[in-house]
Amino acid sequence: MSYSELEFDKGSVFLVTGGAGFIGSNLCGAILKMGCQARCLDNLSTGKKENTDLFLGEAGYHFIKGDITDPKVCMEACEGADYVLHQAAWGSVPRSIEMPLLYEKVNIGGALNMMEAARRQGVKKFVYASSSSVYGDCPRLPKKEGQEGKPLSPYALTKRVDEEYGRLYKELYGLDTYGLRYFNVFGRRQDPEGAYAAVIPKFIRQLLKGEQPVIHGDGKQSRDFTYIENVIEANLKACKAPSGAGGEVFNVAYGGRECLIDIYHYLAKALGKDTEPVFGPERAGDIRHSNADISKARDMLGYDPEWSFERGIEAAIEWYRENL
Repeated sequence: MSYSELEFDKGSVFLVTGGAGFIGSNLCGAILKMGCQARCLDNLSTGKKENTDLFLGEAGYHFIKGDITDPKVCMEACEGADYVLHQAAWGSVPRSIEMPLLYEKVNIGGALNMMEAARRQGVKKFVYASSSSVYGDCPRLPKKEGQEGKPLSPYALTKRVDEEYGRLYKELYGLDTYGLRYFNVFGRRQDPEGAYAAVIPKFIRQLLKGEQPVIHGDGKQSRDFTYIENVIEANLKACKAPSGAGGEVFNVAYGGRECLIDIYHYLAKALGKDTEPVFGPERAGDIRHSNADISKARDMLGYDPEWSFERGIEAAIEWYRENL
């Protein structure tokens, strides 16, 4: 079943933290299309105002400028919400190595503030973004829940701690929490700018502008790249999942595996460019290979991703062509 076929009670209120960001703004758009209310909470530190401007004319949309590190803001944002989709966080493995204290404050403290507010305000479901980075140095492929390794970065550790809090909030307080381990999400509105930009939009931007992209390492590292529509599906299906699945974590991916150098050549060919990349040093904290087993999400959430890498990358290229 496609997420567009899911039925929620008329007037259901979804609070999307980080709703001005890449994933959050796409979630807000999907919620509004279903005829539900999308309440966006964002401090605009990494989210973009233009992503909120997209929806300001719609009756079901409400933007709250606020910070998840403030418990009062979290309590007020959760009041009357039926579902919380917690996306707000500081991302990027390399940046977390440079700023571990900030990641502790936002990614752990902020997530805990949101879980506590959701519990106190009687939210039905609390769905939160985790990350494939929690698998750390575990070499097994495909990555499977319950087979985690040692975290390799502060970012990975913060997401692992969030998962433990999610488990405890289900066991101790009965809050239905669902952790979604995202695997390299890409698609429309993903920021291509800056030193910590994700690789696909960064490659596309550099190729379109005639710049020479840098690949960290030998380019043979592999990733399970996941189009944004699959992530929307996982979030909304988690909101319909049985309470018995609460407190669990789930891989959210397509289940494929692509090498960075192959993606680079695919993009260059699609964009009509013959620029060769530059190879730089490997980045600290990066996982060498990543590929997801999504059977748990299929079985417990009904997750059935429709967007392959090839279909998603074509849609992404088209969007960046029109918007860069």
